[in-house]
Amino acid sequence: MSMCKSVDMEGLMKFSSSFLDSKLMFGVNVAPSFCSHRGLLTKASYSSTSYDATRSVSKKNFLEDTFSYKINGTNHTSLYFRDKWLLDASDDEYGGVLVNADRLPSDPDKFTFVLRASLSHWKVKGKKGVWLKLPLEKCDLVPVAVKEGFQYHHAERGYVMMTYWIPEEPCMLPSNASHQVGVGGFVINDKNEVLVVQEKHFTPALSGLWKIPTGFIHESEEIFTGIVREVQEETGIDTEFVEVMAFRHVHDVAFQKSDLFFVCLLRPLSKQIVVDDLEIQDAKWMPLVEFVEQPLIQEDNMFKKIIDIFIARLGKRYCGLSVHQLVSKFDDKLSTLYFNTVDDPDLNCQAS
Repeated sequence: MSMCKSVDMEGLMKFSSSFLDSKLMFGVNVAPSFCSHRGLLTKASYSSTSYDATRSVSKKNFLEDTFSYKINGTNHTSLYFRDKWLLDASDDEYGGVLVNADRLPSDPDKFTFVLRASLSHWKVKGKKGVWLKLPLEKCDLVPVAVKEGFQYHHAERGYVMMTYWIPEEPCMLPSNASHQVGVGGFVINDKNEVLVVQEKHFTPALSGLWKIPTGFIHESEEIFTGIVREVQEETGIDTEFVEVMAFRHVHDVAFQKSDLFFVCLLRPLSKQIVVDDLEIQDAKWMPLVEFVEQPLIQEDNMFKKIIDIFIARLGKRYCGLSVHQLVSKFDDKLSTLYFNTVDDPDLNCQAS
């Protein structure tokens, strides 16, 4: 099909726009066309590239139109993009784009159309990584994104995050979170008794063990507030965080993720135990000597070393890491830094 029209320069530009719109709307193959116009002051001619709606995003697709023309014998080429056919997105600070999940089309066919168009546009713009968050209610769009080359990054209860790396070079997008973070709390009262629990669900190897309260840190939760929450939820005991005494790092724990486990010292603020019936079988205050002499602790190198550290801390032969909240100029955010301050008299400990 040939499209040719005599226009002035203003009409020439309007025609190029409407010509591209017709290609976008009807998905037809349009052969290169050539037209010319002779005016009183200028002579202009133009041509456009062909269009094929089935082309992949690695090629120039239906969103872009190379518009070549001459003015007074000088060659000019322009590339047109129609913003109304682009996914709504914002730039990130690393040269990539973040797609607005709230403004995604619901229809998979329309999503295919604008996704290919957007990828082509971002490639021309020199963008790098694309972050595409697909809410649960738009799960029908996931197969479309996979077909266009997107990969799974991570998933939460309400969405799946997918990524696409545009440059033909190694992908520099960060991987999904590699660790889960756990906490355990040593709570000891003025009678030299340790707060211990027996869980309802445990591996056979831990049968009969009285252990310190433990749990996982929630999203956007601090270590020092997370352990206070866990102790209160499992035992009903209110506590005050003192310090991190040690932490363990182990790999391939849950779904090939690594695990960071922070052993904390806490000061009790209440005495009455209220057991969480959902997770905990029983809880009590146990004399420290009885707690330490449990066979499962004496026979395990990890448990035994943690107990040694705990006893050294009680004897003021060891200082852990206390909480210090600071604001960094790098991100202007309040951060928590854990470090040892042996010269702080409030800590009441001495390093050996």
